[in-house]
Amino acid sequence: MRSHNPVLNVATMDSFRGEFFPASQSMTIQGTATKTLILLGMCFGTASMTFAMTRTGGQPAAFPWIIAGVVGSLVFSLATCFKPTWAPFTAPLYALTEGLLLGAISGSYERVYNGIVPQAALATLGTMGAMLFAYKTGLIRPTNRFMLGVSSATGGIAVLYMIAIICSFFGVRLPFLYQPSLIGIGITLVIAIVAALNLIIDFASIQQAASSGAPKYFEWYSAFGLMVTLVWLYVEVLRLLSMISGYTRND
Repeated sequence: MRSHNPVLNVATMDSFRGEFFPASQSMTIQGTATKTLILLGMCFGTASMTFAMTRTGGQPAAFPWIIAGVVGSLVFSLATCFKPTWAPFTAPLYALTEGLLLGAISGSYERVYNGIVPQAALATLGTMGAMLFAYKTGLIRPTNRFMLGVSSATGGIAVLYMIAIICSFFGVRLPFLYQPSLIGIGITLVIAIVAALNLIIDFASIQQAASSGAPKYFEWYSAFGLMVTLVWLYVEVLRLLSMISGYTRND
């Protein structure tokens, strides 16, 4: 089984395959779960700060922290991807800086749609629980065809967002991505579903790495990969709920 997760990929696992690590130095699923909770807690901590600032004063109040979040999360995520052995240090730094950005985004949505952030957080956790149940019970099997399909869809979404970013530089906003219409809701729902299905790939990749006897640092690396997917899912759920709310207001 080959992983098509851009973070937990085959090349990364091949870097340690064939090596032997003692049990005390080997990755475990429980250890990965613990590291994931640590990263999420760190992200929540810094997010709480920028959320409060943005919720009360808008994005200008948290602007320096937003810039730090954008730059820091990009730098530390790339460092983690290219040097997995740095994950015990770079993954926590990514979580802290990602929290700065995520809190500001959440605060901006909360200013317009009161109560939307708790709903999005609960929906994200519920979706993760549902995907974990589907994976553990075999309701959704991470076959090669499934992984290829999800990764292809993920790549297409990435291209779509790159086009949207380029268009925004010229003052053009793609209406089907941002306007609260039935088409916008439908597209955002599909993107959220693809993000959720990426969790299945994450779970399979983590289990495969643990079964392959990955080194201990891979717990941090795997937790980082899982957190990247959860952040993406949360943002898409946030966008979906805001579109539904905006559409019902205008209806």
